Amino acid sequence: MTFKSDIEIAQNCKMQKITNIAEKMNIPEENVELYGKYKAKIDYNVLKKSKGKNGKLILCTAINPTPAGEGKTTTSIGLADALSRLGKSTVVALREPSMGPVFGIKGGAAGGGYAQVVPMEDINLHFTGDIHALTAANNLLAAMIDNHIQHGNSLDIDPRRITWRRCVDMNDRQLRFVVDGLGGKVNGTPREDGFDITVASEIMAIFCLANNIKDLKERIAKIVIGYNRNGDPVTAHDIKAEGAMAALLKDALKPNLVQTLEGTPAFIHGGPFANIAHGCNSIMATKMAKHFGDYAVTEAGFGADLGAEKFIDIKCRMSGLRPDAVVIVATIRALKYNGGVEKSNLGEENLEALKNGIPNLLKHVENITKVFKLPAVVALNRFPTDTEAELKLVEEECARLGVNVKLSEVWAKGGEGGIELAKEVLRIIDEEENNFEFAYDVNLPIKEKIKTIARKIYGAKDVNFTKEANKEIKNLEKLGFDKTPVCIAKTQYSLTDDPSKLGRPEDFTITVRQISISAGAGFLVAMTGSIMKMPGLPKVPSAEKIDVDENGVISGLF
Repeated sequence: MTFKSDIEIAQNCKMQKITNIAEKMNIPEENVELYGKYKAKIDYNVLKKSKGKNGKLILCTAINPTPAGEGKTTTSIGLADALSRLGKSTVVALREPSMGPVFGIKGGAAGGGYAQVVPMEDINLHFTGDIHALTAANNLLAAMIDNHIQHGNSLDIDPRRITWRRCVDMNDRQLRFVVDGLGGKVNGTPREDGFDITVASEIMAIFCLANNIKDLKERIAKIVIGYNRNGDPVTAHDIKAEGAMAALLKDALKPNLVQTLEGTPAFIHGGPFANIAHGCNSIMATKMAKHFGDYAVTEAGFGADLGAEKFIDIKCRMSGLRPDAVVIVATIRALKYNGGVEKSNLGEENLEALKNGIPNLLKHVENITKVFKLPAVVALNRFPTDTEAELKLVEEECARLGVNVKLSEVWAKGGEGGIELAKEVLRIIDEEENNFEFAYDVNLPIKEKIKTIARKIYGAKDVNFTKEANKEIKNLEKLGFDKTPVCIAKTQYSLTDDPSKLGRPEDFTITVRQISISAGAGFLVAMTGSIMKMPGLPKVPSAEKIDVDENGVISGLF
């Protein structure tokens, strides 16, 4: 059987005009700003101007990702299409793809097969320019910091303690650590500097957690850019940067409206990484999906140990949002990989390896149902090589936790392949208890919050803190930054901070090597393992396969 590539399927789709998609949700025409025929931005003021539905919120998460793939975004889109097929007014809210993974190794974030959002080429590349605007705002602040130092440094900023870094939305390891300001006095003050990828920056986190333009500006003003020579924090407000930065972001702040292959409305807005940042689309896009749909489907990046934990403990805590149901995506192939099978052998039936890998899924199920106390269903993203015996084994193991498993075949069949999953989601929303809880009390000491996440969510025995981390924790407590949520930067591939430890490890320790404040975003960032905020390209980057012909048709994009 010959399968079409994702881009071939997307390019063969007959899209509806975006004005028709907006009309489907009864969005007033004056709130729709067109970016061509198939993309639009929706003015966030519509949330105050129109009567909302306050729809049910469905969160899609997954097991720890593997090279075998899980299909969380694909499942989210297919589930939304399935709910639409069942006659439910449904809207999906997703993250914007970063161009770093698009040109690197991971790929885009527009779904796959017959469960995609379109126009997929635009979405995976420049889209409406939001990430470029964020990059510009971030780097404006960096430029204003160095300019302030150049012209007398009245704030007495210590150049050795500037924490604000420049950013670019590309995987470029060469920029992780740089020395700039070289070439003599007229060209600035020499200092150590560096770049983060834009989607891992604090400005992206702020953007996604802001409720409106006023909130955005207030959050930007609180950004700690570094410290003066007395050890006191210096903020973006001290640099007088928040107004200009917010001006650069005023249009980007409006959520982007596109559609699925089946015409289900989709808001795609904001895209923080989940292994480094909080891994969720913007609060405004999620609220807009709930406002215009009876059911809003959204996703959180990577596994439930990262994206879902941060969605709940950070995004929900700050926004008042509460999931009504959770879908946990897994594949037989990925579970066998967690059980020790090489990627090349994942197509062969192996019940023993599958049984060894299933505990990874069960840990994520426990996190959702026992820690956060939310109703859940496992979506088994089916591959042609999956056997009946393997499917039965997963169903039996999940049944022991009282969680149903439903096959998802949305990649091959679109919304039709997600009907049974959609019916189960509707059932658990209506029939199962929802006793939503956060994983920790935000008023706990910094170390206790980190330890609580590590023990409850990862299953760790304990947490070690380096000398540098301990020193910074004391400083943050002294400065009054201790009563904030914690965003742990950790490998996505394992429940531990070691990517090679698959399955469900036990008796392990997490090491926090560095901790910092993202005061504008409103959380602390704890760095573990070898996580970096600027990825590098692989030996053979995806960029080598991407091309465009004389008619402007792109190829090689998945």
